[in-house]
Amino acid sequence: MGHLSHGLLRPGPPSVLTAAANPTTPLGMIMQDRKPVESWLTDMDGVLVHEGQPVPGAPEFVKRLRTSGKPFLVLTNNSIYTPRDLQARLARMGLDVPEQAIWSSALATAQFLADQRPGGTAYVIGEAGLTTALHAVGYVLSDFAPDYVVLGETRTYSFEAITKAVRLINDGARFICTNPDATGPSVEGALPAAGSVAAMISKATGVEPYFVGKPNPMMMRSALNTINAHSESTAMIGDRMDTDILCGLEAGLETILVLTGISSRTEAERYPYRPSRIVNSVADLIDEV
Repeated sequence: MGHLSHGLLRPGPPSVLTAAANPTTPLGMIMQDRKPVESWLTDMDGVLVHEGQPVPGAPEFVKRLRTSGKPFLVLTNNSIYTPRDLQARLARMGLDVPEQAIWSSALATAQFLADQRPGGTAYVIGEAGLTTALHAVGYVLSDFAPDYVVLGETRTYSFEAITKAVRLINDGARFICTNPDATGPSVEGALPAAGSVAAMISKATGVEPYFVGKPNPMMMRSALNTINAHSESTAMIGDRMDTDILCGLEAGLETILVLTGISSRTEAERYPYRPSRIVNSVADLIDEV
């Protein structure tokens, strides 16, 4: 027993847990035992693009990812657009991202439903990104006793459609939402997003949805499976502590906060969890790929 106690007390390098528990431990030390990064996941808005413009260094970062041959995915909670739509939007900003390297909450939601109830039915509030993804996995879109009500993002939420969703849920349909974001960005300012509409439906039905997108770590795990990557050798780059960093942390990834989007360095310190490290932008990561 004494030998065991002596072994436990033997000094050594700080582990992930001890480093996280010690606020004086530099962020760079927390992940020192991780394997080298072989796969990359990165958020889109606030990391690669900001307010319709590419983040400085982002085109070069994406180019380095492509030439490195390492698996990577660009993630977004936005379920409006198909990967092809997003590829075209990014290309207009000088970001050459292949269609197959884009992973949205719509794709993750479709995969989740296909795993849960193959060949099921759903009443969908959303746009092409969501409906196309559900069709691709063999789902039938129907308002007649559907297995699920699936709520996604749309530019024009219809009161009639929301009312239909409420009644279907009251009749027993299961409630799924692509992402919990309460607001979304626009040139004019904040717009109500899927999370806000979900809250309204929940208030009317007493039923909470299952959110598939970030910060649900399922979004990360489905992305990892898509590119056959492993959590211990994958990094997640994000601009939000409450979605990107939390999601990556809970999925066991190295997490890198960039300061080109929502969360600032000061705000990051207020959270009870920490990113593996903080960098100014993806431009600081080009040489690591």
